[in-house]
Amino acid sequence: MERMRAAGVTVVQPGEGDYGEVDGVGVVFKLFGEQTNGNVSIVEHPFAVGAFVDPHVHTREDEYSIVTEGEIGFRSGDREVVLGRGGYITKPRGQTHMMWNAGQTPARMIEVISPAGLEHFFWAIRDLVADGPPDPETFQTLAAEHGIEFTMPPWFGDVLARYHLSSPPQPEA
Repeated sequence: MERMRAAGVTVVQPGEGDYGEVDGVGVVFKLFGEQTNGNVSIVEHPFAVGAFVDPHVHTREDEYSIVTEGEIGFRSGDREVVLGRGGYITKPRGQTHMMWNAGQTPARMIEVISPAGLEHFFWAIRDLVADGPPDPETFQTLAAEHGIEFTMPPWFGDVLARYHLSSPPQPEA
């Protein structure tokens, strides 16, 4: 197996990073795996009020989240928590999880992903939605290529109802 070459110094200034958004959840790209020898990638996720990420499972990576603004709810396996600024959570691979803005103001978190690679899924989704809502089949194929499985756990509807979450309206075709 060929070893990766040592990564050079990477500097990302405050406010820098390419941006994308899907249904009120943004992604700001900070560090790609190519800059960390594949060890980690780092993105920021701003959440609009009422925004959420559907329940899903990662088969290839673990995620470590740090809330930097507002309140973000997390459900991972059977554990649910709402964290404010400075709160941390681990989301291990193989466990169904979701995140949502649990407050009445915009929220933001930093996501550390290990090993790197998931950032390329976010990048592909960003490009896919640039011209409008993606075709569900194309989205599912892309998710599968990145080892992501979207699920519908029995607790999903309860979380949506308790936090008054809903997908933003889609533009008319």
